[in-house]
Amino acid sequence: MKHLNKLLWLTGGSITTLALLTLILILRGGGAFWAGAGRWLSVREAEPVVDAPTLIVQSIREASELTTAVYSLETVVPTSQDRVWGDVVVGTTKLLYIAYGEVRAGIDLSQLDATDVQVAAEQLTVQLPPPQILDRLVDVGRSQVYDYNRGFLSLGPDVAPQLQTLAEREALAKLDIAACEQDILERANERAATAITELLTLSGYDNVVVNTTPADDCAELQPNNGLESPPQ
Repeated sequence: MKHLNKLLWLTGGSITTLALLTLILILRGGGAFWAGAGRWLSVREAEPVVDAPTLIVQSIREASELTTAVYSLETVVPTSQDRVWGDVVVGTTKLLYIAYGEVRAGIDLSQLDATDVQVAAEQLTVQLPPPQILDRLVDVGRSQVYDYNRGFLSLGPDVAPQLQTLAEREALAKLDIAACEQDILERANERAATAITELLTLSGYDNVVVNTTPADDCAELQPNNGLESPPQ
């Protein structure tokens, strides 16, 4: 019994000492202690954070495909097909086609992501995707067969649709070559940089740097067959 009383006395003394030490710390800490305790005891919401690169990407993507260079060409394409009897040509059909075509080049902004936008200090830097051929076509509605001739006694084969299709494909090939020779992708790069700079400047950014990506081989960037029929 005597040992139990002594143990209780020692335990109570330790608790009393701990309480005294806690009280001293509170008194010395003053308002700082209560401010710290208040942070733990109260529920609050942190300040909202703006994810600037993501917002900028979303703003740029609203433009979707940014067409910045258009090359137009009107060309005359002659085609022909022979009718052969054995080894002898008995008739030749000729078709002369005047083709009007266009190539559109620009930037596919859906390829842009947050890693392509850097915000540092007062400068906003954007890295654009490479330019590409967005569309190419022979506008059938503005093109025409200028001359169709089956030769003497019309002995040449009656193949107007086939020769016209061949002429349209040849016109596309000429259009591709001419557009590439005129550096359409480089012009698209330059104008895209200017357009995005103006867009971001109008959005409130004063120091904007837009970097372009060199274009791939222009001749390899053909998206489709490019034949467009007139609207019905």
